[in-house]
Amino acid sequence: MQKIKIIFFGTHSFASVILQSLINDERFEIEKVITQPDKPVGRKQILQKSPVKILAEENNLPVEQPESLKNYELLANGSELFIVAQYGLLIPENILNIPKFGTINTHTSLLPKYRGASPIQSAIFNGEKETGVTIMMMDKGMDSGPILSQKTVDILPDETYIELDTKMAQIASELLLDTTLKYVAGTIKPQTQNEAEITFCKKLDRDDGKVDWQKTTQEIYNQYRAFTPWPGVWTTWNEKRLKLLEIRPSGKKIEAGQVQIENDTMYIGTKNTSIEIQKLQLEGKPAMDAQVFVNGYKNINGQNIAN
Repeated sequence: MQKIKIIFFGTHSFASVILQSLINDERFEIEKVITQPDKPVGRKQILQKSPVKILAEENNLPVEQPESLKNYELLANGSELFIVAQYGLLIPENILNIPKFGTINTHTSLLPKYRGASPIQSAIFNGEKETGVTIMMMDKGMDSGPILSQKTVDILPDETYIELDTKMAQIASELLLDTTLKYVAGTIKPQTQNEAEITFCKKLDRDDGKVDWQKTTQEIYNQYRAFTPWPGVWTTWNEKRLKLLEIRPSGKKIEAGQVQIENDTMYIGTKNTSIEIQKLQLEGKPAMDAQVFVNGYKNINGQNIAN
């Protein structure tokens, strides 16, 4: 069988798993990899390569890192297909239409549900019991192209974004390879999305992590599972941001927003019960276990956390 020549677009860890599966499969030839520019990280703003760039360089694949694709001249030397996974930049229609077989995207929801930038986080945040992977054709709209295949994925009760993202990456890799080969062979056809079932999800920002203690314990726990590590969940105390790094539901009934310390264990009340705080970080201080924190800030006991 003649190899399918592709250009791969991707940036994050999920995308690197997809890229690795394509590298491992001898039926594909990767002409080049397009990823986002290196990003400054930390207080020293040290430039950091994306997981996709690191993997591409390890496998001696050519890498390009345009700041934008708006006026980008992409040279595709015979590539028949473009494959996209968590790339993060808008790909113009003129680039999508370059290859013979168009451009395929790996989307982490059961489209048309959760079109947009945060489908995994949104599914967890909203308390969904399942989500899925969609292999689709890309068009000029946002996640609006026709569907090639889908696979449902269960969301476990305590599963976090990182855990679900990792699980879905492996499932997506297998589905992508199988679907792509069938699509190129002409044995499956794209199916138009049902416009009546469309829902959208937003790009996350830091304020999405602010906890409203008038919500239920499950709602707050879902917020924690969805938004850890980014943007993280947090509240305020004494006009300082208090990050909640590790929490779990508690059946203890406490007034919403009130802090209660029992046997060096820290709880904060919710609409119906409470959350047990296991690890946290006060603004300007290092992260610490809750037991260490309450020993240093005993005056927090009985206080109300700001909403």
